[in-house]
Amino acid sequence: MTEKAEKRDVILRGIRVLDGGMASELEYLGANIDGPLWSAHVLEDAPERVVAVHRAYIEAGAQCILTASYQVSRMGYAEFGLAPGRADAALLRALDLARATAAEYPQRRAVVAASLGPYGAALHNGAEYHGNYSCGFDELIEFHRERIRVLADGGADLLAFETLPSLEEAEAIGEALIPWPELAAWFCFTCKDERRVAHGELLSACAAAVALFPHTVALGVNCTQPALMPALIGELRRATDKPVVVYPNSGEGWDAAARCWTGTGDAASFGARAAEWFSAGAQIVGGCCRTRPAHILEVAQAAARLH
Repeated sequence: MTEKAEKRDVILRGIRVLDGGMASELEYLGANIDGPLWSAHVLEDAPERVVAVHRAYIEAGAQCILTASYQVSRMGYAEFGLAPGRADAALLRALDLARATAAEYPQRRAVVAASLGPYGAALHNGAEYHGNYSCGFDELIEFHRERIRVLADGGADLLAFETLPSLEEAEAIGEALIPWPELAAWFCFTCKDERRVAHGELLSACAAAVALFPHTVALGVNCTQPALMPALIGELRRATDKPVVVYPNSGEGWDAAARCWTGTGDAASFGARAAEWFSAGAQIVGGCCRTRPAHILEVAQAAARLH
């Protein structure tokens, strides 16, 4: 095994706490993310706010931070007349900002994971929550390979493929990763119930298939309601012995008609649930939409109590 492959296989060792939502926290800091490129706008217009979010999560106890690159792709940028090089530069800028911030805390170990959203995220129409794309498998491969190439050349150690709605897209990513056998990756699916991913496949079947990829260092669920986590962790644990990572939404719901969030997602109850998720077999816990540093502080405290 090469040195890079050995690093891949231990990159998440000892990591228990992931960060929380990026876009919603940028909003709290006054950033405008209403545009179709979401937090990617902030990478260009106000990178200092991205750094502020990273700092807040590390100080709350996050041991792994996700880059602000979920919405970045050549296809998404081209829709608004932006050159491919602009998207590539944004990917690298997001990686550099996260690395530089992590380096500000030498007393802590903060792993940087390059966030990569699904094909549906680049369509700006919510397609990541059903996975019914009007594209072929080869197009999916190329969409992901373009971004993987940029990040691999930029020295990324860990790629976080997030909010995957289907097994087909995960398999396309597996194909896209083939030229870079020593990269580490995790695959997190978005789920619509206690057993099935958004497109309808069983989460256990998705996990069993993706666990066979040489790049896979963890499997999990994100951008899903917290109440579903215990059952979904059980599905993952039955399908694979890979580390499980979960980072659900705050518990609030999005009202598409009124274009607002409803319900509550307080940090204390999120932390109590996090303790249950660790006990159920999750190695790494964080937060997705609408979670904030206060939520991650509660997760970090729950992790500390269990060790």
